[in-house]
Amino acid sequence: MSILDMTALFELFLGSLNSPEISIKVFSSSSKTACSKKINRILSISASVNKVSIKTNCNSSSVVTPENSTAPASTGSSLRRMTRRQTLTLISSASVNLSSMMCYSILGPFFPTEAVKKGASQTDVGLIFGCYAICNLINSLIMGRYIVQIGAKRMLIVGLFVSSICTIAFGFLDRVPSGPPFIALCLIVRSIDAFGFAAAMTSSFAVTAKIFPDNVATVYGFLEIFTGLGLILGPPVGGWLYQSFGYEVPFMLLGFFLLIMVPFNIYVLPTIDANPSKDSFLKLLTNVKIVLICFVIFTMSAGLGFLDTTLALYAIDKFALSPGYVGLIALGLSLSYCIASPLFGYFTDKYPVIRGWLMVTGGVTTAAGFWLLGPVPFLHIPSQLWLLVLMLSVIGFSLGMSSIPTFPEIIACAYKQGFQEGLSTLGMVSGLFSAVWCLGMFYGPIVGGFITQNLNFEWAAAVQGGLTFLAALLLAVCCFFQRLRQSSPDNESGQGCEHYPLLTSE
Repeated sequence: MSILDMTALFELFLGSLNSPEISIKVFSSSSKTACSKKINRILSISASVNKVSIKTNCNSSSVVTPENSTAPASTGSSLRRMTRRQTLTLISSASVNLSSMMCYSILGPFFPTEAVKKGASQTDVGLIFGCYAICNLINSLIMGRYIVQIGAKRMLIVGLFVSSICTIAFGFLDRVPSGPPFIALCLIVRSIDAFGFAAAMTSSFAVTAKIFPDNVATVYGFLEIFTGLGLILGPPVGGWLYQSFGYEVPFMLLGFFLLIMVPFNIYVLPTIDANPSKDSFLKLLTNVKIVLICFVIFTMSAGLGFLDTTLALYAIDKFALSPGYVGLIALGLSLSYCIASPLFGYFTDKYPVIRGWLMVTGGVTTAAGFWLLGPVPFLHIPSQLWLLVLMLSVIGFSLGMSSIPTFPEIIACAYKQGFQEGLSTLGMVSGLFSAVWCLGMFYGPIVGGFITQNLNFEWAAAVQGGLTFLAALLLAVCCFFQRLRQSSPDNESGQGCEHYPLLTSE
């Protein structure tokens, strides 16, 4: 590149300093070292710019790209300068996560007992819980595909409203005649509630990713604190209200709490306009890495579903614990997940190149936690309460390590595959994430319960650990070969442009 060319490029750069986003293109047929020096010279004077978008087709493997960079992006500085729109979106999403998860988890402590009193069998109770996951799965895919046509804000508001009405209605089901009428109405109300939950959560994930495009993992990790708090607070609050005031009051209070969230989110949630995309879920699933990440998500939710239905019975039978102490044991998993989520969200955004290996490491650690939870019989380690509590904490922490990078990594893979950057793609990714999660929550209790019934808890936990390890192993192989392709000479031909955001430290 001649001196005149460099001078023109430099003038173009200086003339764009007032713009919040700058696009620079460097075309060079010179050597790798020279091309890299030219880019680094330009970057050395970019400290006053909030964001620089670099496109380069230099013939250089040393040029920094999102795939091979270990340089940190300044995610913290971006969050410290949050706009009013971002702040309100964060408050809205946090309120949705907290309230929705409390309503989701409230049934556990007392509903199965009440359902049996109303003539429902254990199979019927399982269907009532299972239909929620299946309907959530189907609705998540539908909502994710048509989020632009429906409108993200409208979808979230309607979802909250529907979920609140269904929660209140569920509180009146104890007045329904016992037997088939009670079971049928439980199935109908839970299925409609799943529609509202899917709409609210799918929209919440998509809107958050749209408003925080450069800090998806950090914000997602922060919001998972409220997800964990909802799951932690739901059972004890629901159980206390049930014991103190009866069956109806827990559903009434939480239903009205959700209803209050409707006008609140109408006020705080921004309206996002977007154009619909012609892309589909099938195209998204043609990407091998996305499919393997979905497998990782599936194993995580399956593990949580397995623990939901088997841990309490195992702890009560094995260690003669009361239900109250079992709840305290389960706090180890939830609290460690709440701690890990924001931590790994921050590191995932700061070092995006490690996302895949975080999922792999978290998966292997989760598998080890399940193997030692019983522990697995062939290890000949005696079951001890302290080991059970420790492994639950390890599983919660490693689940945070695995789950937080999944959402931003699927988004990155979709954009790299050619999906349009915008709300439409974010909605599909959010819908896919929710659908796969619900599939695991349906599979985990059924298969885990079946193995526990026919063998024991120790072997069921070992099988769950093996499934988690398999997902981590397959993703590790994918990441390894992807790394090999990126470092191969054929990948340095200089064809095309690599595009990535560079955040300054200001």
